[in-house]
Amino acid sequence: MSQMQSVEKQLRQMILGLEIGPGEKLTERWIESRFGASRTPVRAALLRLETEGLVGRDGRGWTVSPINLAELQQIAVYREAVEVAAVRLTCALADRSAVDVIEAMLDSCDNGTPREEWHRVGMDFHIELARLSGNEFLFRAVRDAMTRLSRARWLEVRDEAALSRAWAEHRAILAAARLGHADEAARLLSGHIVGSRGRLVTSLANDRRGLRARGFAVVGG
Repeated sequence: MSQMQSVEKQLRQMILGLEIGPGEKLTERWIESRFGASRTPVRAALLRLETEGLVGRDGRGWTVSPINLAELQQIAVYREAVEVAAVRLTCALADRSAVDVIEAMLDSCDNGTPREEWHRVGMDFHIELARLSGNEFLFRAVRDAMTRLSRARWLEVRDEAALSRAWAEHRAILAAARLGHADEAARLLSGHIVGSRGRLVTSLANDRRGLRARGFAVVGG
């Protein structure tokens, strides 16, 4: 792994894991010191993260992108289109046994599972379900969209009721996909995405003051 790739990976993990909060300032000098990297790979890493919408230029420095409520709404519309298309392709497959692998991922989470793992599995559910479609473009689209949502969803996993609801909906979607019921799987997946969007945006909007008190920037809405 090159120095640029190492810096990019570690910075991405810190941003998505909220170790570096939305709206927080970044300097190339701090990154160089933190990761023992030289200026050129640091700048290259920041440019890569900028294309993902995780950081933005701020004068001569950089800022971690704020959580944008309007963007969350737009991503949900995009996700609904591509994920429903993907699940319909999956339902049309002659062999849908790979659905069992995704269900096993859900089964791996219980009361003793750290929140970090709940967050990761919840993200991977959508990504892996899209992968089953066999369409590389739909898979990449869902993966990129879930990356954009990662920080906001990390805040959501604090809610036990939201987690329980999401897992129940995930299992219902898988059950329909396993049987090849395309219309039912599409209906359940669409409802899940729209419902999650509404709850997430409402939760973030209502908690905006508390998030700002923690130094997290939330804009739009």
